[in-house]
Amino acid sequence: MGNRISKVYTRTGDGGTTGIAGDIRLDKDDLLIHAIGEVDELNSEIGVITAFSDDEEINTQLQGIQHDLFNVGGMFAFPEFDGFAVSRVDDLEVLIDQYNEELEPLKEFILPGGNKDAALALKTRAVCRRVERSLVTLMHFYAENEVDFKHADHDQISGAIRYVNRLSDLLFTIGRLLNKRGNTSEIMWASHRTT
Repeated sequence: MGNRISKVYTRTGDGGTTGIAGDIRLDKDDLLIHAIGEVDELNSEIGVITAFSDDEEINTQLQGIQHDLFNVGGMFAFPEFDGFAVSRVDDLEVLIDQYNEELEPLKEFILPGGNKDAALALKTRAVCRRVERSLVTLMHFYAENEVDFKHADHDQISGAIRYVNRLSDLLFTIGRLLNKRGNTSEIMWASHRTT
């Protein structure tokens, strides 16, 4: 990166545009900017989990994921940035399998909730799914309109989608695990319940 942040406000976005690398300005509702913002929100939600959770092992893993998400945003904003490694998808799968060994197999759907830490993780999983939808929309837009935009090619977006998809599975697993480690029962979905 070039200049470090020396001033919080610049006033350059007051007209509804924002700048990315290459002296490019995009509308703040551009699909690329929207996707970057969604990734940023997901990163912030994960930070909330770590702020409240006392589980140091899980917090360490989540903070590593925050770095990954920052790298995803960097990949979209800076075409020369190559900090995001799609191989991290494999790492998430290993972690999911490891955490699943502590859990009973699921036989029913569960409701998001339980203890505070688990509820935050399960809420963040829903945000993660929204990020995934945003990235899919971006990928389809670029493909359908044959956009040749060096800040986010098809392979990069596809890799980010795979990562975020697997991350949502991990967050679900972490939510379950935080309930178990906190001795909190999961709430099973009662499909026949009317009140």
